[in-house]
Amino acid sequence: MVSEPCKLLGKLKGFDTSDAYRFQLESKTTPAGVRPIYPQLAASLATTHGSTLCKYIDFDLRIDSLGYYKGTIDSLKQPDGYGIWQGYDGDHYEGGWKNGQREGWGFSISSKKPLHVGEWKNDRYKGERLIYSSERIYGIDISKYQHEEDKVVRTTKIVKRGRRRKKVTVNKVIKHRYSIDWSRLRINHLGSISRKTVSGNVDFPIRFIYIKSTEGASLVNPYYKKDYSDAHAHGYRVGTYHFFSTRTPAAEQANFFLRHSHIRKGDFPPVLDVEPLPSQIANMGGTGVLFARIRTWLRLVERATGVKPILYVSQTFVNRYLSRAPDLKRNYQVWIARYGEYKPDIHLVYWQLCPDGRVAGIHGHVDINVFNGYKEAYDKFSMNETIR
Repeated sequence: MVSEPCKLLGKLKGFDTSDAYRFQLESKTTPAGVRPIYPQLAASLATTHGSTLCKYIDFDLRIDSLGYYKGTIDSLKQPDGYGIWQGYDGDHYEGGWKNGQREGWGFSISSKKPLHVGEWKNDRYKGERLIYSSERIYGIDISKYQHEEDKVVRTTKIVKRGRRRKKVTVNKVIKHRYSIDWSRLRINHLGSISRKTVSGNVDFPIRFIYIKSTEGASLVNPYYKKDYSDAHAHGYRVGTYHFFSTRTPAAEQANFFLRHSHIRKGDFPPVLDVEPLPSQIANMGGTGVLFARIRTWLRLVERATGVKPILYVSQTFVNRYLSRAPDLKRNYQVWIARYGEYKPDIHLVYWQLCPDGRVAGIHGHVDINVFNGYKEAYDKFSMNETIR
């Protein structure tokens, strides 16, 4: 074990936190067995563990029946700060620790689980915490609800009953209709449901727009055709989605969607929006029936459009059901709705980060989505994955 005082060199630059500092041992040497770490981890450790500017840092090597730990420890000889755990079964973790548990930024490699890179809390993996900036690729999805809003107006009137007069309250529903100002579209709020880390001001351009076309085998979005035409006219990448019904045969839904939707060269892949309640899944015959119908819709639409559709589901659906259809998880890109500060821990193409965002030019709340990647990946997706 090595103990040596350290000194403050300065702040870590290029990160959103103002409390990330760089330290160096007074001997200006690297302790034996210590490796460089990622800047993200350095910033995380500086903010979560760095409070004293000059203190002794203890390095330790601990070996037990499961594997070994090499890294910093606290006064109780527990892993605390930065360290590496290597299990005899091949499991590996490198990153932050606190009170003997994984905490802060780190990464884990295991033969039983996928690669985990991101934030840990109380020894549990939470996910990658995204920093929202103008460098990311944002999109929105819209339906008739961006055009219509029901408002209840309360009025009172006098009702005569025999010789008596009585004051009663009457509720009247008035439907308000709104148009979209396509020349003003810009994201100016990322919603309030979950905490988010933002670099700079929220004033982000919109790169792609998905528009609801159909639901089941009988409902059509009355604003779809105009919104589709206007979005293209203003230079947006456009995609079309269908809301899946548990009550209607999948083939009928697929044909209904294809009949009422535009299939245009350069458009983003069609999307099947699957949001059934547990009771609806039970009523249709269980998850086996559900996934059989989903496969039918995806297969028919892919055959007609020439591209694999994208599957839209919630994080809850992923956790409860998607493992029962490994072929869908393996063969189709996924668009996940997860309203939290951490990126979903699954292979995905889009992440719907909030349902209550705000967009200049659109009335009311708007779903805000982020593409899983930056410009290079987005350009590649736009070139290779669109309708031809």
